[in-house]
Amino acid sequence: MKVGEKIKRLRLERNYSITELSRKAKVSKSYLSYIERGIQENPSLQVLSRLAHNLDTSVEDLMGKQTKRADTVPVDEEWIGLVDEAIKNGISKEDFSYYLDFMKFRSRSEREK
Repeated sequence: MKVGEKIKRLRLERNYSITELSRKAKVSKSYLSYIERGIQENPSLQVLSRLAHNLDTSVEDLMGKQTKRADTVPVDEEWIGLVDEAIKNGISKEDFSYYLDFMKFRSRSEREK
């Protein structure tokens, strides 16, 4: 399933109008329509991240990639400390999520080369 089709399906499942999702994700209604109709096939990572966030999914899911569930990955104390430090230094959930999406995108791009 293409990214636009997936976005449209998730939007409809959540009973969002195209206007409502475009407002929530801060994406123009016409641009969102282009994405959903497959006219715009390569939206930016930033746009995908905002759409994924508002559709309660991940960028990887929108792009057809499966991710491991977080509860199957062990987390050590060092990771917890790093996350705590990021929070103390003012990183928002949105910024952290955007950074993770960027790293996944970068990693995938490197593998495809």
